[in-house]
This record gives sequence, C-alpha cells and structure tokens, in this order.
Amino acid sequence: MSKEEIQKAAEKQKQRKEIKPEQKPIHEQAEAKHGEHREKHAAESGQAEQPVTEEQKKDPKDLLIEELTDILKRVQADFENYKKRVEKEKKQFMEFANKELLNELLPVLDSFHLALAHACNPVEFAKGMELVYSQLFSIIESSGVKKIEALGKKFDPYLHEVLLQEESDKEEGTIIEELQPGYIMHDVVLRHAKVKIAKKKK
Repeated sequence: MSKEEIQKAAEKQKQRKEIKPEQKPIHEQAEAKHGEHREKHAAESGQAEQPVTEEQKKDPKDLLIEELTDILKRVQADFENYKKRVEKEKKQFMEFANKELLNELLPVLDSFHLALAHACNPVEFAKGMELVYSQLFSIIESSGVKKIEALGKKFDPYLHEVLLQEESDKEEGTIIEELQPGYIMHDVVLRHAKVKIAKKKK
C-alpha cells in the first residue's frame, strides 16, 4: 500500500470517529426560542415597572396631615426652646439688676454705720441720717422714681389716697397735709400719697 493510500485511510478512520452533535427537532427548537423570548420580555417588563412603595399607597390627604403634624411639632419645639431662652435671659437680667442695686446701696450702708457710730452726738447723728436719706433718694431718682406732689394740690384719686378730712378755709378737696409720701415711676404709681384734705365748714 502506498503512502498516499495509508493517509487517506487514516483520514476516513478519523472522520468516522468524530461524533456530530445531535440536532433537536424543529418543533423543539421553536419552543426553546419562544421560551427565551418570554423570559426576555418578562425581564424587560420587570425593569420598566418599579415596585409600589408604602408611601405611594397612602392617600394624599393622609400625607398632607402627616406633613402638617410634623410642621406643628417643629413649631412647638421651637416655641418651647424660645420660652426657655427668654426665662433664662430674664433671670440673668434680674440677677444683674439686683447686683447693680446692691452696689448702689453699699454707700448708704456705710452712711448708716457712720451715723450709728455718732449716736451719742445728736447733731452728728442727725447729719448722718440726712446723708442716708439723701443717698437713698438719689438712688431711686436715678431709676426714674419721683415723689408725688401733694401738699397744697387738688386731690387726684389717681395719685392720692384720702385718709382724713378736716374743715378748712381752703377750697374743698385741697390737700392740707401729707401723711405719707407717694412715689411714681415713669407714669406708673408705685404708692399713692396718703393725705388729709379740706372740707367745707359747717
């Protein structure tokens, strides 16, 4: 046998050993393609349709109520914080005001101390008391406090309080004696002046 014949025989033997893949019947191939098409369509549909959230399921009215309720809670919280801040600032202001007042009263306390040290000397003691009075009155005047005028003035129920009446030649209702001084601060009466007024003689 020639060399060429040997090679041809070997190739035929090799071809016989090769197994061709079995092809599915046409109807099975069609069903497989149709299944792939359904799966592809289902996948595409799943991407297009997003799942509905709980928030989207709620009624618009309920959503509005929730939003307004949340706003109200925030406003209430802000108001409570504002009240606390105002109370704190008020307390701090009162503490500062008290400190300033006490600082102003310290010199008066010193004057009392000096006056008492001269209690055995009536003249010096009287001078000390006059100094104390002058210092105290200066302090209250610096705060806007003024003494209510009374003696010789016409009775004013807004400023005066009548304790006594006395027959007099003066016009009825005229204040003839101041029993206790009154004070006013920025048009607000702190204490009415207690007075005696004139009335007609019988």
